[in-house]
Amino acid sequence: MIVIACVDNKMGMLFNHCRQSQDRVLRSHILEVTKETRLWMNGYSAKQFKEGLPSHVTVAEDFLSQAAPGEFCFAENTELLPWERQTEGIILYRWNRDYPADTVFPLDLSQFTLQSTQEFPGSSHKTITEEVYTR
Repeated sequence: MIVIACVDNKMGMLFNHCRQSQDRVLRSHILEVTKETRLWMNGYSAKQFKEGLPSHVTVAEDFLSQAAPGEFCFAENTELLPWERQTEGIILYRWNRDYPADTVFPLDLSQFTLQSTQEFPGSSHKTITEEVYTR
């Protein structure tokens, strides 16, 4: 599986069990990046896609256990450590801001290789940075 996650400057993901931020352009970008394969997410994440979800997206609360090799998993409020061995790659979207956080991205990036970095403007963030990692 390839984990997709959003983080702040300190690798924070959640504060008080809620996502730190969201961005309309980033949601469209994620759907575009994943359009050739399945994208998994839970109901919490699906709620932010007010524009609707295309047919390649599957919503399931146990999506990490269902994802096959090479499939994408958008993880916001799910425990990732039990799935570290199955994680083939990571796509991090950095907000490039400091937000309050009490949950941080748990996977050790030193176990992965940074393959590419790109920046793009978001709808609510001046710059969002995409980092693609592989094992």
